[in-house]
Amino acid sequence: MKIRKAIIPVAGMGTRFLPATKAQPKEMLVVVDKPAIQYIVEEAVASGIEEIIFVTAIGKRAIEDHFDRNFELEYRLEQKGKIKELESIKGLGKLAKLAFVRQPKPLGDGHAVLCALPFVDKNEPVAVLFGDDIIAGKVPALKQLIQVYEKYEDGVIALEEVPKKNVSSYGVIGGKDIGNGTWEINQFIEKPSIEEAPSNLIVIGQYIITPEIMNILPNVKPGKGGEIRLADAFAEYLKTGRVLYGCKFEGTRYDCGNKLGFLKAQVELGLKHPEVGKDFKKYLKKVLG
Repeated sequence: MKIRKAIIPVAGMGTRFLPATKAQPKEMLVVVDKPAIQYIVEEAVASGIEEIIFVTAIGKRAIEDHFDRNFELEYRLEQKGKIKELESIKGLGKLAKLAFVRQPKPLGDGHAVLCALPFVDKNEPVAVLFGDDIIAGKVPALKQLIQVYEKYEDGVIALEEVPKKNVSSYGVIGGKDIGNGTWEINQFIEKPSIEEAPSNLIVIGQYIITPEIMNILPNVKPGKGGEIRLADAFAEYLKTGRVLYGCKFEGTRYDCGNKLGFLKAQVELGLKHPEVGKDFKKYLKKVLG
């Protein structure tokens, strides 16, 4: 079945970016000239997604406003002949069909997905993307996941290889390499010690979730802090004897959920920007000597 919908949870408080996120969503922090969330929406659309469900929270209204029309601004830009700027904002609301639903309490990423399920048909698979990861590459990372799903018709998880010393900060998979960057997953461990980790392949915040996995989510027992985690639903799914697939995507990931990743995105995407890239490169050379 074709994947037409994506769920994007954006209900996090962004405490790692305080005080910047005190009065604005972290997903609206600008990377060069676009908020981080726009990069993620554009990737979804470039991957064939037609409908997007945002799971928001109090204080996240700016995300909805960003993808809505602003007739006064459009009128003023048109009057001043700023056509390029006008076109850059006019199409935002037309990227896909957008819906917004609130997560009433911060009860985990699995709970955020549950909040969006009324917008998803019970028999259709759905993509899930989180608002922290910008992935740059020739082929959108989500499209690569969708291609794996279309081949195997089971859940797919985005994977990235990291140094073994870093595995304890992530969800880590165990399984078998079946070629072309695809893994057959039979083990899923959340934040293991270096000794426990079955591999150095970590889980990135992009997934294809099947109806079978969605049926497990409502029965997942809350863990630490009362949170319902997608990781626990994946673990339960594997216990049923089913298989998950991992896609070691091609592309560069910028983890904009932390300051260093955010700065890397600013620099590397800034260097590629057609308007400022050349001058920015000269500036960096001057600064770095």
